Amino acid sequence: MNWTEPIDIYCERTDPSFWAEPLNAISNIAFLIAAFWAYRRWQRAGGEDRAALFLIALVATIGIGSFLFHTFANRWSVMADVVPISIFIYVYFGLALRRFFGLSWLRTIVALLAFVAFSFAVEPLLRPLFGGSAGYAPALLAMLGVGGLLWREGHPAARLILAAAGIFALSLCLRMTDEPICTTLPIGTHYFWHVFNAVTLAILVAAAIRAGPRKERVRSETLHRSE
Repeated sequence: MNWTEPIDIYCERTDPSFWAEPLNAISNIAFLIAAFWAYRRWQRAGGEDRAALFLIALVATIGIGSFLFHTFANRWSVMADVVPISIFIYVYFGLALRRFFGLSWLRTIVALLAFVAFSFAVEPLLRPLFGGSAGYAPALLAMLGVGGLLWREGHPAARLILAAAGIFALSLCLRMTDEPICTTLPIGTHYFWHVFNAVTLAILVAAAIRAGPRKERVRSETLHRSE
């Protein structure tokens, strides 16, 4: 595989040069702003939640990786873009099962593996509807599912998770719009995907910080006693 092979899949890019996607590249600063905002909340919450701190670091890494992809635009930089996003999705899903629902580690791992398998299995089925954005649809479904279950339980994190899902749905629509609208709007819409995704991730991290590791332990112990 040629790791330096150019990739041109976004409306804004018209040549292989470094700054061919200025809006798509610069808009990644939104992730760094989101990471800084979440870090300040993390500090105010005591600064001891290592899982939330890892998520914050991932948000910043997502911004850096996406910047690399929208400037270098080749095979190695696309990995820098998609790998941190995938890690965040799976780590957050596992953390949500532990922190919001109090599942044991064994159940969390089993459910996480099932979600990974579901994501890979359903992506080809969703391609006719979502196109190249099909890989992100399972994350939206997960947010809606987790948010809906939390809402039914009256969990305080429900509103944040559902709000994040709504913003991510809008973000996904803007990502899908980028290529079809290219003839009428040459700059495309992909940069909005970055901005709204940054907001989505900030809200998700805020929900995790609000629940906190202490509440995670209490909820898990309460669930185990009820069993």
